[in-house]
Amino acid sequence: MSDGTVLLPWFVIRQDDDGNRYRVGRFATKAEAQKIADSLDDLGSDQLYSVERLNQNGGGRQ
Repeated sequence: MSDGTVLLPWFVIRQDDDGNRYRVGRFATKAEAQKIADSLDDLGSDQLYSVERLNQNGGGRQ
């Protein structure tokens, strides 16, 4: 990218017991995002953590 911006297309998403979803972080690679999601899952909370890729239009889920 020549404009100086960094693309971080991978999100870690937290879903709570009520189904509310929150972006926890953005990452350059799926492997990075998955490592964070796995470490959060290992904490033993009842929350669900998943990895999603930014779609081409700039929104979540692809």
